[in-house]
Amino acid sequence: MNWVAPIKDEETLKKFKEKLREMDDKYYIMFEIGVGTGLQLQEILKFKNKDIRDKESIEACIGTKNIKRTFIIPPELQEIIHNYTEGKDPDAYLILGHASSPAALSREQAYRAFKSAGKSMGLTSIGAQTMRKTFAWRYYKATGDIYYLQNLLNHASPSITYRYIGEKPNVEVYLRKMTPEENERSRYLLYKNGNGKKRIEALSKVLSEIMEEMDNPLNNDAYYGKVDCLLKEMEELVANFKHTK
Repeated sequence: MNWVAPIKDEETLKKFKEKLREMDDKYYIMFEIGVGTGLQLQEILKFKNKDIRDKESIEACIGTKNIKRTFIIPPELQEIIHNYTEGKDPDAYLILGHASSPAALSREQAYRAFKSAGKSMGLTSIGAQTMRKTFAWRYYKATGDIYYLQNLLNHASPSITYRYIGEKPNVEVYLRKMTPEENERSRYLLYKNGNGKKRIEALSKVLSEIMEEMDNPLNNDAYYGKVDCLLKEMEELVANFKHTK
């Protein structure tokens, strides 16, 4: 399974939208809603025209526990939706599978459309999560608020959200946002059965093994590239840790 990534380049994002529009306006509208709100594909496909037309926000239940979240619809997206739904049956599905049928577009049809548009542009990391990941990455870059995204996307921790959008954690922000309750829980978990020391020892062991391998003439350049990347990230994390009070 290919890793699905956000579309981070504005020009690429614009061209991808154009490709979808060439295929059918419904794919373009569906993608605009996903990228503009962060709603999941399966939620968008459930909408009827009346559910989303002229709305400033919309509530949806996400995750296995059906957690309710409010998704904001930006003004420019409201206008796009208004124009698309103009003159259409309010009780009809927003995204129809076929013009001759009242049934909604299926998730599989949407996925195939995204993959087809991506393939035509040479993009391999396109999938059902592309819309949501692109929304989340753009929001994070604009605001730096990983905690809003964590809550909106119903992730268990900021680290999951960072991985979701393909960004390195900002440890300084993370540490400063830790609540007293979270700090207390961390202390308990690190002290319990010596877990903290065990984790440090495990990391030390890995670093020791890497250090022993540094002089191995059988290692190729790619190995040293990986080590260099690892060390740079660790150095940045340690620097942030030392300077965060």
